Amino acid sequence: MTASSDLVDVLAVGAHPDDVELCAGGTVCRLVADGYRVGILDLTRGELGTRGTVQDRDVEAAAAAEILGVSVRQNLGLPDGGIINTAESRLPYIRAIRRFRPRIVLLNSPVCRHPDHCAAAALGRDASFYSGLRKIQTFWGGDEQEPFRPQHILHYMQAVPFEPTFVVDVSSVWEQRMKALLAYRSQFHVPEYKEHSGEPETYVSNPAFLEWVSARARAYGYQVGAEFGEPLLYVGGPVGISDLAGTLSRDQPFR
Repeated sequence: MTASSDLVDVLAVGAHPDDVELCAGGTVCRLVADGYRVGILDLTRGELGTRGTVQDRDVEAAAAAEILGVSVRQNLGLPDGGIINTAESRLPYIRAIRRFRPRIVLLNSPVCRHPDHCAAAALGRDASFYSGLRKIQTFWGGDEQEPFRPQHILHYMQAVPFEPTFVVDVSSVWEQRMKALLAYRSQFHVPEYKEHSGEPETYVSNPAFLEWVSARARAYGYQVGAEFGEPLLYVGGPVGISDLAGTLSRDQPFR
C-alpha cells in the first residue's frame, strides 16, 4: 500500500545530493510551479566528496528541497563511488519507484566524466523496468508493494554534452534554481564557506564553474528562444501524441 502523500508525478534521481539541483533544478522548479508533484531520490550521501561532510550534505539537501518545493526527498544510502547495477542494488530502487509511482523519471546522464553518473543512469533504467515485474517482491511499511513501471524516462545533461530531445525553458525560475544549487555551500563557490573551511578547491567549487553553468543554460535557451534552458534526452522510442498542433504550440525563435 502506498500513502497518497508519497505519490509523485515526476521523480528526479541523482547519484549524489546536488546532481538534480545542478543539472535539472530549473526543470523541477517549473514542474512544481505548474502544479505537479515532484520527488527527488538521491542514491548516495556523497561521502567521497572532497569538501564538506555527509552531515553537511544532508542539511544542504534538505534546504535545497525546500527551495525547490519538492514533495518528498529520499536517500537510498548506496555507496558513493560504488554504484553498481546488480539485483541487490536494484531492490531498494524498485522499492522507491513503487512507493512514489512516478509517471516520469529524470536520470543522470548516460555519458559523463564521473563513473557514478553513468552507473546511476544504467541502474535507473533497469530498475524502472524491473519495478513493473510482479514476481519481484518488495515491501514498504510492512505491506507488499504493487508492481509499477514509469511511462517515460529522460536523462539530464551533465559534463558531457549530447543532442537533446527537449530543452525546458527555465527562465522564469532561474534565480530559484540557482538559490537551491547554492544551498550546497560546501560544494559550490560560496565565498564565506571557502574562507572558513580551509578545504581545497574542486572542479565544481571553482567560481568559473558557476559561470559555465549559466553560460550553457543560456546557450541551450537561445536555441529555443528562451533566456535559460535545460536540455533533456528522451529514451524509449517515439513519443505518441494526439494533438500535433498543441504539442508544437511553441514558436521557433528563428525562421
